[in-house]
Amino acid sequence: MPNQSSSLNLPPLVSSLIAPLPKSPMEMLLSAFTKRLVARRPELLRRLGAVVKVPIAIVPDDMPHAFLLSLDNEKSSVSICEKTEISDAQAVVRAPFLVLLGLLDGTYDGDALFFTRDLRIEGKTDYVLALRNTLEEADLSPGEFFGLSGRSADWVNGVGARMLDKARWLAARTGSQPSTLGRPH
Repeated sequence: MPNQSSSLNLPPLVSSLIAPLPKSPMEMLLSAFTKRLVARRPELLRRLGAVVKVPIAIVPDDMPHAFLLSLDNEKSSVSICEKTEISDAQAVVRAPFLVLLGLLDGTYDGDALFFTRDLRIEGKTDYVLALRNTLEEADLSPGEFFGLSGRSADWVNGVGARMLDKARWLAARTGSQPSTLGRPH
């Protein structure tokens, strides 16, 4: 159930443009980046403990699909599926897409989002907490996720931050209510 109170929902036009796109190329790309990240940073899997090999669904309220994340030393993957096809997930994280990205980049506080219901967790919350704590401690940047370093990583990080700021600004302007997203970090 989407949270309609968030002013950071993407405009419906974005969802309608994304819906018909083929999932396979994006799955392959996201899975490849995830596998490379796990190979470069094996401590991430060690820190996750029991969460490794457990499918976790990431469900953006304002996008047409869900993401099933499975982490493993050799077989990490990201699957894109219909929101109704997440029954294999042990835990589900639901929020607007920009909120989910804000959790990754440290812009938003997950605890505050949880209490305002902009972030909703279903299933095994301990798995979601382990994933959140691991990602928070890892302090991942977009450049690192894409396997970049040095100047190219700095460039991707800068461009990514500016794009997210613009997207958040646009979403907030087109939203009908003030943001209830908790405190920025």
